[in-house]
Amino acid sequence: MAQLSDDCFAFGGPMMSVDEAVRLIAERVTRVADVEVVSLAAADGRVIARDIAAPLALPPFTNSAVDGYAVASSDLPKTEARAFPLSGRVQAGASAQTAVRHGEAMRIFTGAPMPDGTDTVFMQEDVRLEDGKVLLPAGLKPGANVRPAGEDVPLGHVALQAGRRLRPQDVALAAAFGLTELAVVRRLRVAVFSTGDELVSPGEQRAAPQLFDSNRFMLMAMLRRLGCDVSDLGILRDERTSLAAALRMVAGQHDLILTTGGVSTGEEDHVKAGVEAVGKLVLWRMAIKPGRPVAMGIIDGTPLIGLPGNPVASFVTFVHVVRPTVLALLGARQELLVPMPVRAAFTYRKKIARREYVRVSLRQAVDGTREAIKFPREGAGLLSSLVDTDGLVELGEQVTRVEPGQTVGFLSYAMLM
Repeated sequence: MAQLSDDCFAFGGPMMSVDEAVRLIAERVTRVADVEVVSLAAADGRVIARDIAAPLALPPFTNSAVDGYAVASSDLPKTEARAFPLSGRVQAGASAQTAVRHGEAMRIFTGAPMPDGTDTVFMQEDVRLEDGKVLLPAGLKPGANVRPAGEDVPLGHVALQAGRRLRPQDVALAAAFGLTELAVVRRLRVAVFSTGDELVSPGEQRAAPQLFDSNRFMLMAMLRRLGCDVSDLGILRDERTSLAAALRMVAGQHDLILTTGGVSTGEEDHVKAGVEAVGKLVLWRMAIKPGRPVAMGIIDGTPLIGLPGNPVASFVTFVHVVRPTVLALLGARQELLVPMPVRAAFTYRKKIARREYVRVSLRQAVDGTREAIKFPREGAGLLSSLVDTDGLVELGEQVTRVEPGQTVGFLSYAMLM
């Protein structure tokens, strides 16, 4: 387990910006030390633990990029087409049996090694066959349609750096090197629970004034998409002593504790008091909407994050607090969220010095431009606003108003987890 100091989340300012929160997390959270070896087929989504230097060049040999005819560049026709006798053929997976002599061409297929004596390939679409010879046009540049050895990745180049969260294309590169296993950071063990007497789990008997717990299942799903092993601790009731005991019990067995609800300052919000009974807690007041109150704590060296109870606020603060914490604990590089420019089809006002996230759907306008349509209702408790939209428009701290036609930044939900 990564052991963090009790004051690692301390913050002295009155209001924390989103960028400040991500920077603080990246600087102060220590990566878990455990490394495991997994098969290539199981490596997608894992964080690579050690640099991988190319054990062979890619491609490992110079080869043809097209189906065509290989010749020496010194024989290229300069002003008019010329007929070349054929000296043989070479296909992918085989080598030419003989070198190509001056004034000859060899039939070659995509991926086949370039025969000795050749360095240029004519595409088969550009030539004609006449009387057993191939008529090659003038004007082709030397080296055309050839992939040199090491053109993609040179031998010894650090192709995959430690801290990269592997994607399918990264796994493909490792496979191209002939690797069958990769050393990765072990999966994080995250404990998740909700708090509140007003909640019951789906499938349980619900009293009239109670709600089915939805946040816990949303957060567990988001954590699993980040590659975490998740322990579902259910719902902790509004009782300080039992809540504190549950927190202490799971702290030594997990890398991160994630709660939802009960982090504000009301007399029935017991998470704050429960954490302080067994550890250290600070309340981050973030300049973000929806969101704002986020509890950050340490229990026996294990970090705890307490998210707001409203589902939209919980979703947004997960993206900007929990996600960077998970990446930091894995030793992964923080993945920059770059909004896509779209055209606003709505009017909106906001306060200065606060970053806001507006739930929107995308449509294609008559002129082909992507437009963002704001969800018609406000409220951080509207789960339908996450289900019936495509993502969030991010409005920076200095923005105070959005008008139709203005360019805004769009973050798709797929980017956020």
